[in-house]
Amino acid sequence: MRPSTSSSSPSPSPARPVGRRAVLASAAATGALAALGVAAGPASAQDRRPLASVLVTARPGAEAERLRLGQALRGSEFTPTGLYARPGSALTLTVQPHDDLVPTLWIGAWDYYGEIKEPRRHPLAAGANTVTDPHGGPVYLTLTGDGERASVLFRSGAVPMPVFTLGETTEDTYRQRLDTLTDSPYVEMHAPNTILTLTREGALLYRDEDHTALLELMETIIDSHARISGLDGSRPVHRRKAGPYHFTEVSKVPTGVGAYATHGYNGFPRAYLDRATTVTGLRTRGWGFYHELGHMHQQFAYKPGGLTEVTVNIYSLAAQRTLGQPSNLLTVDPATGLNHFESALRKFGTAGLTYEKSFGAYEKLVPLRQLELAFGEDFWPRLHRLVREENPQSDYTENAKRYRALATYSSRVAGYDLTGFFVNTWAFPIDATGRAELAALHLPQPPVDPSTLTD
Repeated sequence: MRPSTSSSSPSPSPARPVGRRAVLASAAATGALAALGVAAGPASAQDRRPLASVLVTARPGAEAERLRLGQALRGSEFTPTGLYARPGSALTLTVQPHDDLVPTLWIGAWDYYGEIKEPRRHPLAAGANTVTDPHGGPVYLTLTGDGERASVLFRSGAVPMPVFTLGETTEDTYRQRLDTLTDSPYVEMHAPNTILTLTREGALLYRDEDHTALLELMETIIDSHARISGLDGSRPVHRRKAGPYHFTEVSKVPTGVGAYATHGYNGFPRAYLDRATTVTGLRTRGWGFYHELGHMHQQFAYKPGGLTEVTVNIYSLAAQRTLGQPSNLLTVDPATGLNHFESALRKFGTAGLTYEKSFGAYEKLVPLRQLELAFGEDFWPRLHRLVREENPQSDYTENAKRYRALATYSSRVAGYDLTGFFVNTWAFPIDATGRAELAALHLPQPPVDPSTLTD
């Protein structure tokens, strides 16, 4: 489930993008400190040692990326620093722009339904800066551009968070950090495409997990979503989103909501962490995680309001196949003894049949899977790429236009006239304009009726 209302023209992005994080270490760190006016030798006192040095490389803005990808939601733009700023404390830092661009500082955690809903933006200037945030929280940087760089030296006013970085941190080191870095109420885990932000209490619940395996699994799931989205880098428009995806523990969700997606991040309450932050849970019971990440990939052009919670599961099913799980569409209802293919099939041709009202949530997903079964596992990647290349526009109120787009794009990618499939069998609300658009394609009838196919 997701709390925000997506459209082709959403509210301005709350963040600006960033590049990779450089940890203060060895010779690279020595050079960064020298450039920022800090002696490379040992500090004379503990309190004079810098907290961290971060090199950020500019990336395209999240809204520009959303528009390029034709998606409904913006992704994350943050580069994590591994620092926590206390509420009301003076955070001192020095900024050195290498290419005339100055980064922006962000402090706080995402929490759509909480009392404090989002991080606060703090503009920076070249040179010395002092920032005070009333609420405190994890510290992030953003830099919008195309490869430009800037260094940020954090001097005082923050404390290190316990951080597990894929490929760098051992389990023993991470547990030691959990035991000693107790001034931060937040913990983070980092991988090339992942930022996972947890409360300290949430992280401690599963401190003995194999966190390398967990982050590798998250990267695999993200990769499954990229592949079904056709993000193969074959053209600039088909490269992956700039920057990582952000998954964060949130304080509360409405009754009946397990997790959610909105601009910038996916939110998971503590009750869901057994499925989001354990290897077994994420691998075998992580449909909600796959689903919410799917919202960050949904394309707007063929997502009418009635399909917001349907097309998202194209990505969920892709994750299941990648992980070798049985499809949720094959789950048998104990009351009827039927799976979702079978129960949907029994409704075909009944009086008053309509796609939006006659079928259950999983039954609505069946025709989208049948398109893959009929026209190949590359059906959705090809459709995603075509939509990105043509980038059709529609207002969020134009549901009929987006239903038409689903039918016409599907027919074009398949190479067959799918009027019978969408209009006659599944009773999608394709209006007269849409039926005329389908007829104008002059495509042949499919050799096999997709509605007869099952996993």
